[in-house]
Amino acid sequence: MTNSIAQVRSVYYGWWLAIIAGFIMIITSVPIFHAMTVWAVVMEAHFGWSRVQLGFALSLTRVEGSISGPVAGYLTDKFGARIMVLTGLLILAAGFFLFSQVQNLWMFYLAFFIMSLGNGQGGWLPMMTLMNNWFSRRRSTAMAITMTGMGLGALVLVPAIAWAVDPDQDRLGWRLTAGILGGVILASAVILPKFIRNKPQDYGLLPDGDRPGVARRSTAQVGSNRTGRETVEIEFTTSQALKTPAFWFISFGHGFGSMVVLGIFAHLGLLMVEDLGFSVQQAAWIFSVYTAVAMVFQMLGGFLGDRIPKNVALFIFTAIQASAVIILATATSLFDLYLFAIIFGVGFGGRNPLTTAIRGEYFGRASFGKILGISTVPMNILLLISSPLAGYMRDVQGSYEGAFITLAILNFIGAGLFLLCKKPKPPTPTKQPQAAS
Repeated sequence: MTNSIAQVRSVYYGWWLAIIAGFIMIITSVPIFHAMTVWAVVMEAHFGWSRVQLGFALSLTRVEGSISGPVAGYLTDKFGARIMVLTGLLILAAGFFLFSQVQNLWMFYLAFFIMSLGNGQGGWLPMMTLMNNWFSRRRSTAMAITMTGMGLGALVLVPAIAWAVDPDQDRLGWRLTAGILGGVILASAVILPKFIRNKPQDYGLLPDGDRPGVARRSTAQVGSNRTGRETVEIEFTTSQALKTPAFWFISFGHGFGSMVVLGIFAHLGLLMVEDLGFSVQQAAWIFSVYTAVAMVFQMLGGFLGDRIPKNVALFIFTAIQASAVIILATATSLFDLYLFAIIFGVGFGGRNPLTTAIRGEYFGRASFGKILGISTVPMNILLLISSPLAGYMRDVQGSYEGAFITLAILNFIGAGLFLLCKKPKPPTPTKQPQAAS
């Protein structure tokens, strides 16, 4: 028992933070974005709102993201992830309590706006900044662990929400379910920030668990130096990053790839339940399949991203994701839908950690939060039109085929942008002498 405790204590704390960050991303992202497939069906059944009106709720979250992304990035760099998690979870809990009391469309929009504000403040951006602070050589793997944790939560939570709120069954109902989620998030706001540690340097460590004075090879080494005597850390300021083509290729590549994801989150349930005649629970199982596959391929994507050029890996996985959406556009049977779910899980899972890890590799840690926050602005502008566009095209054309094919084409364009995205030349480097091996 003593040996087991000692082994646990000897584990680099960054790995524990990766698990904690995964749980935080579960409670900040899954009930809003992943579960939108379920919420949309329930809202349509309860209030009779149109597909465009429902899709606009997720667009409001992107408006919020465009406004608050740079602010959240700046605050994360300035105050650290711990404060951001605390305030973000409190805001998110308030949003869910308001959601449980929704009586009309404007309240629905306001609730989603507030929930999105809480997610942006305490979710993906500060958690990815935290992983970028604690890891360098193993950056992609750490981010993959965090996102796999989120996928595991989604695998359980979305079917559970579907079971609880199914409008054809007399169970908990959507109001009580939203209130319970708000209570869980409020309790998490009290507990989880206590375990957040902003930077390894505050505890006498370097990223990846290295210790000062001990030789190590950096992913940013220049030349043929293999002795560990000197490493060159690539650190871009925000203004320097904005001047590189890589920043814009990554931002728009990520945006075009995520348009598909947001459109599917908003409309997959409506497609299956209202258009194809399947049940809410069957829609939740399709979501579970692509989530389960994505969990596996997030780890594979993280593994590959630490071993081959990240832009090449991103091109491969983003193109696979786009191919899956072509299948969804023409799906008519459960077999088609499960085939879509498997292939989509491969592409979505594989690219997911890499879209963030590539920013850390290309631009460093010093201004990562601000760079990540600003890069969400063009991405969120693209996401802003995704769900309403899909809903509008479906209402006009009578099916989602044209909408999903359009999104798939944009997804392929995003894959091409990643392939074109080359690592930028470093600005004036800061040399850090280290002990010889």
